[in-house]
Amino acid sequence: RSQEKIRKRESSSFSSQVALSPRSRSFAVPQRGDEASQGKLAVMISAERSQSQSPRSPGAAAGAPFLSICVTDPVKMGTGVQSYISYRVITKTNLPEFEGAEKIVIRRYSDFEWLHDRLAEKYKGIFIPPLPEKNAVEKFRFSKEFIELRRQALDLFINRLASHPELKQSEDLRTFLQADEEKMDRARSYETGIFKKPGDFIQMFKDVQSKVSDVVLGKEKPVEESTPEYEKLKHYIFELENHLAEAQKQAFRLVKRHRELGQSLADFGKAIKLLGACEGDSLEKVFSEVGSKSEMLSIKLQREADNLLFNFEEPLKDYVRAVQSIKATMLDRANAFRQHFDLDQERKYKELNLEKMKFMNPEKFSESETEFSELKAASEEATKRYEHIVSVMNDELARFQEQKTADIGLAFHEFAKGQAKLAKDIADAWRSILPKLEACSSS
Repeated sequence: RSQEKIRKRESSSFSSQVALSPRSRSFAVPQRGDEASQGKLAVMISAERSQSQSPRSPGAAAGAPFLSICVTDPVKMGTGVQSYISYRVITKTNLPEFEGAEKIVIRRYSDFEWLHDRLAEKYKGIFIPPLPEKNAVEKFRFSKEFIELRRQALDLFINRLASHPELKQSEDLRTFLQADEEKMDRARSYETGIFKKPGDFIQMFKDVQSKVSDVVLGKEKPVEESTPEYEKLKHYIFELENHLAEAQKQAFRLVKRHRELGQSLADFGKAIKLLGACEGDSLEKVFSEVGSKSEMLSIKLQREADNLLFNFEEPLKDYVRAVQSIKATMLDRANAFRQHFDLDQERKYKELNLEKMKFMNPEKFSESETEFSELKAASEEATKRYEHIVSVMNDELARFQEQKTADIGLAFHEFAKGQAKLAKDIADAWRSILPKLEACSSS
């Protein structure tokens, strides 16, 4: 019965909740508070934000419900191994379930991680938006570029939650957005579900590692969901992950090459100016202009490298992370199917034994009948959970495919636009000095 329902509802399309948009690339370094009095190192990095990065439109329609969230003002706190980045999270809303029209709280990465894990545990079947990577090479961990990339990824994460029809109603999301730091610490330390103690988490991580390859990749044949539609879906997901990862790797190389060429042009510009100064007369003026054009183009190449990083490579990287979220949901689905299958098989087996016991051992029949009723209820509940995950996944898949098309299309549009402008600037720069170089060579 369950498999027939799945075959009717299965779909091969995907969903994310918020379009990516061009990221900002400007940095400032003010301070929050008095560093000497606080005894803490605090370096704030703020950037102008793109208003289209997430679906925030409090002014779109007077009186219309809205939830606007901004993750801003990254600040390095502490020193040494105890140092971390804190963020100011600003929430504006007219939703009645929130405490007020505006709330500002301070959060760190582990708070975002807590929210992600809570939602992943409670909302099975939904693709929980991905977080940026937790760790980085130590010498880059507090670089301006890394901090800004993480801030934007966290902003995107929280606004995807706020725009999701179910996740935005989460009590955990409201806690994250409204609770003071003391209440937030209590919420994080509250023992519930899989988060009881570190040993439980470590064991869970080991279980996930073994199950991802065995269950999602389809190695456990006896209890694997194997409809043609789901096999097609799994194949697509793993192909998508591989191709996105390769595209992101090549985008990273493009960023690196632009920066290298920019540096080379800067070095060449300095060298050619010195050469002109050595020659003197008319050559000095021409070579100086060549050097200036080289240095100007160097700056444009560095800017385009930043543009590629924020508007091309990072969106591709974000979707690599999004596919990981889909795979985590597939693991939940595989586990739910396994439980549904096992309990259904056990129910069928005990149902046969119960019929035999009714005639062969009447005195134990009543007790066995009670046990069977409990097993049957558990089996039906497992089936409902599995079917619910499948149904929710189908909705998520449809949204993901639609949004992925828009987001990746935007990323490639930004790439092509930036490359076209850079090519024009380079051509115009060199073309402008051709007459002087020709005059110099003919004299």
